[in-house]
Amino acid sequence: MSGRQNNKLPNNLPQLQNLIKRDPQSYLDEFLQQFRHYQSNIQIFKLQPDKPNKELAELVMFLAQVGHCYTEHMSAFPQELCELLLAYHTVLEPDLRMTFCKGLILLRNKNLISPSGLLELFFELLKCHDKLLRKTLYTHIVSDIKNINAKHKNNKVNTMLQNFMYTMLRDSNPIAAKISLDVMAELYKRNIWNDAKTVNVITTACFSKVTKILVAGLKFFLGKDVDEKNESDSDSEAEGPSARDLMIRYSTGKKSSKNKKKFEKAMKVLKKHKKKSKAEVFNFSAIHLIHDPQDFSEKLLKQLESSNEHFEVKIMMMELISRLVGIHELFLFNFYPFIQRFLQPHQREVTKILLCAAQASHQLVPPEIIEPMIMTIANNFVTDRNSGEAMTVGINAIREIVARCPLAINEDILQDLAQYKTHKDKNVMMSARDRGRPTEASADAKIKDYGELEAKDYIPGAEILELEEKKDSKEEGGDASDGWESASISDDDEEGEWVDVHHSSDEDTEITEKLKAIPAEERQAMAAAVSGSRLLTQDDFKKIRLAQMAKEVNAAPGKAQKRKMADIEEEEDERSDFKFLFITIQFHQNYNKCGYIFCFQGGDFNSKNIEKLHKKPKSDKETRLATAMAGRTDRKEFIRKHTKLNPHASTSNKEKRRTKNFMMMRHSQNVRTKGKRSFREKQIALRMHS
Repeated sequence: MSGRQNNKLPNNLPQLQNLIKRDPQSYLDEFLQQFRHYQSNIQIFKLQPDKPNKELAELVMFLAQVGHCYTEHMSAFPQELCELLLAYHTVLEPDLRMTFCKGLILLRNKNLISPSGLLELFFELLKCHDKLLRKTLYTHIVSDIKNINAKHKNNKVNTMLQNFMYTMLRDSNPIAAKISLDVMAELYKRNIWNDAKTVNVITTACFSKVTKILVAGLKFFLGKDVDEKNESDSDSEAEGPSARDLMIRYSTGKKSSKNKKKFEKAMKVLKKHKKKSKAEVFNFSAIHLIHDPQDFSEKLLKQLESSNEHFEVKIMMMELISRLVGIHELFLFNFYPFIQRFLQPHQREVTKILLCAAQASHQLVPPEIIEPMIMTIANNFVTDRNSGEAMTVGINAIREIVARCPLAINEDILQDLAQYKTHKDKNVMMSARDRGRPTEASADAKIKDYGELEAKDYIPGAEILELEEKKDSKEEGGDASDGWESASISDDDEEGEWVDVHHSSDEDTEITEKLKAIPAEERQAMAAAVSGSRLLTQDDFKKIRLAQMAKEVNAAPGKAQKRKMADIEEEEDERSDFKFLFITIQFHQNYNKCGYIFCFQGGDFNSKNIEKLHKKPKSDKETRLATAMAGRTDRKEFIRKHTKLNPHASTSNKEKRRTKNFMMMRHSQNVRTKGKRSFREKQIALRMHS
């Protein structure tokens, strides 16, 4: 019986493969027989490389699976497969070509072939018009480079592959160039190739004549990468129940401890699934690794001015240029007149263009460069001819621009915009008003001229250390009963009244109040004395940071507090009215002070700051009708469904009575109740006879 099995072994490759992996030396003859069979099939294949050959495909996979068992006999096998693919990849039958690639991937996983030669071959195979093959090769290239750099970065292999990919980006085949760009972006996202060389190689993709490569390069720097895995995860989540569905099932079902445990377990599983499918955060540090951002932005602007791409691509180029100018504080004066032509309320994606204008504004840009752009926004948006939403967007955009470049607005525009604080439209009125009170840090800030730098020879906020030292010295010299012992409750205190205890927060408040009462000049002198008299420890710096953070949180003194401070009453009255954003300093002739108001609102930029509406706009009839119809269909979820255990069972008598004719049921009811009186009827009859 065993002899018959051995005779069938050469024809049963999966069984022979299993036996060889268990005991390679016992089945060496069978392996050599199959290896010779493979060599003969290769000779036949070279005569007709475009014909399908199922037997050769099975032999290739068999040899790839057992190649690690006979390394001496298989030494030339990987190189032979590479040469066959390189010579015949354009004419090979797709299934056979995929089999050859899978065999090489198996050999690479067993470390029987070097990564450099195989990856170069796979990049050449990316030119094939086979989508499934390209996807398989892309996945292997990313995972293989990740495994190469798992323990430590292999700089030799990385440098060689990066140089090869740089040549692939300039390849005439757009498909291969696009996939090589995707590989570099994916490796950068996974922190494998996160060096400056990779980033600067990707910058060349932003000047490609192929739209797909250009868009991929722009998305890399803008961080708008959409992963196919995330889309599939969202689809899988849509198939299963959502958190709302689970809550509806629990609220409409029977309340029991068992159902509650099921609901809690289902919610935990749903949260766990959402965590797994959460998209990775894109690394925005790539824009900081560009070698020459000034030259890069100038070339991008030149390309944008002569570009014939779609408007969406032009918007992406504008966003990248504005982000480069804002982050690196570049001088690109021609960019602002280019944006200015698109600043119209009817312009498509106008909020994104306004955001680009805000991002490209910084304190080193001369005010005369930004001022025409602000005038254009004010004339085109902030007029009564436009809708309230357009006026709101215009005012918000001006605020965001002037927050970065406070000297770019003059008194006339400021006074004109301040008139909208009493506009009939709530959105316009709220956008023209100040949202929030100034803090101590902003009230003490100095208004700087263009290009002015404030260099201090002391540590700001160090005066708090001197006040704390004075307080500690007083406590040490005072009565010992002032300490924690005063908080003890005597035995004679039968009523159990509370005893006041001074906490550290109360002490901080006292020190803060003392600092407010000290004039600014004395505080600076105290800080300079402390900074120059001793070396500060980490605890001292921590106290200083906490004090400076408190200034940014605590509101500036109001009118009532200023009246109590008679020595600085006149100085503080000029800062008393912070009700509105545009009229805080009463339009002094020195418009630098007017620009300071906008600087109070500075911060990070996004489209929500420009599109912010305080009052939700009314929906049109079509939108309201669609919402109503959607609500009607959703009401079915709130109805408790009574399902039968057996769907083929008949209905009960109670259910049948619901569909019967009323006259039939009326007669039946009278028959059943004939001769029977209710309790109420019996009461009435008894009362009448009594």
